[in-house]
Amino acid sequence: MVNFTIQNVLIAVSDDYATVDVQIVDGAIAAIAPNLPVIGTVIDGKNKLLLPGFFNAHTHSSEMWQRGIMSVLPLELWLAELYDFAPLDTEQVYLSALGTAVETLLSGGTSVVDHLVLIPGLELETIAIATRAYREVGIRAFIAPLIQDESLSAGIPSGESVKTHEPYHRSTAATLEIIEEAVRQFHRPDEGVNILVAPTGIQLCTDALFAGCIELSDRYNLCRHSHLLETRAQEKLAQEKYGCTAVEHLKRIGFLSDRTTLAHCVWLNNADIDILAETQSTVVHNPLSNLRLGSGIAPILKYRQAGINVTFGCDGASSNDSQDLLEAIKIGSILHNVTDSDYQHWITPRQAVEMASFGGAKGLNLADKLGSLSVGKQADLVLYDLTNLSLLPRTDPIGLLVLGRPSNVVDSVWVNGKQIVADGKVTTINVDELRQELFNRSQWETKRKSQTVAQIEAHYRTVMGL
Repeated sequence: MVNFTIQNVLIAVSDDYATVDVQIVDGAIAAIAPNLPVIGTVIDGKNKLLLPGFFNAHTHSSEMWQRGIMSVLPLELWLAELYDFAPLDTEQVYLSALGTAVETLLSGGTSVVDHLVLIPGLELETIAIATRAYREVGIRAFIAPLIQDESLSAGIPSGESVKTHEPYHRSTAATLEIIEEAVRQFHRPDEGVNILVAPTGIQLCTDALFAGCIELSDRYNLCRHSHLLETRAQEKLAQEKYGCTAVEHLKRIGFLSDRTTLAHCVWLNNADIDILAETQSTVVHNPLSNLRLGSGIAPILKYRQAGINVTFGCDGASSNDSQDLLEAIKIGSILHNVTDSDYQHWITPRQAVEMASFGGAKGLNLADKLGSLSVGKQADLVLYDLTNLSLLPRTDPIGLLVLGRPSNVVDSVWVNGKQIVADGKVTTINVDELRQELFNRSQWETKRKSQTVAQIEAHYRTVMGL
């Protein structure tokens, strides 16, 4: 383990900044104070800002292969198109996980929660190859294999019509076996790889699948992850399925907890908000995909006022269509200035940074180990270059970082004390080779038609009153 000392670096303190030295010993923060004795290698922190690493707390890495081409559609139809054109191979899974990790790192993230789409029949291979990619890059990985046990059409409300759905291609029991095997093979928190139980959401999962996930989560001490009420259609569907809100139902079956992170949470009512606060569940705000798919604006200010922990995610790179965490943090902060006219509730840049770092750690049950610059915590750190043109002229460093349009501002990144970005470049893998591979395995395309969208669009428009 390499020990090092970052000298003369700027850090945020209560409502100001201080210039300090930071000692890292055995992968953890050993001391933070001015003029510390040098331990190990010296890193020059002059004119640089040190922050804890952010969490990209919800994404789907393999969607990278369809970024920029998905039609302008709401989620339910968008998913039908995505699946029509998403036959992946393991090499694509590997390359897009590398790409997701690199883009996350270069926008301030040291951890990624990958709600990983599994290749049918190659589920464990998919998890293995994504794990390999994240280990090679060195980012802290929370792999949440995306599971369901109902077919895609079950995710759209029936309305007046009686609908029957094709059975899902894999049984509930077989799905749970795959997750348990993945935990045995790949869950190595001490090595920076974590497996989560991650049913896709109430729209495509039976209670039996949720129950199995809760049992695995309790037995192996795993965190839980799911989509929740991303769209108005899901709000309608929950009423059809359960006769109550999705949040009430998830509380009733015991899925909500202080180690449950829920992506989106756009369509919650006040009683739902109280339930999330009471169960200490975390909301992952994905503002860009919610705008791109017309899902709505999650009432994040209400959540924060209710005491709910909130953090940020990019979401998959074909509903965003990037993995720029700083962009998600900026939009996810200032978007809410139009939802509440009381400016005293608005999110400040410092609060946004805390949500992206400590909020992410808290949601993954790691608030004691990650998410802040505190002695004893693991050294997941990002150093920003304050002489970069997009962070000049000099004003408030965190204000510039969150509210500006910073590009190429990440100077160095450490995960668990190991440096994986130096001088703005990822050092663990060959990024030029990755670019070439992504280029060679794709082609320019503009026109494609989804057959499934053509089949279900009329029904969707009817039930949604369009």
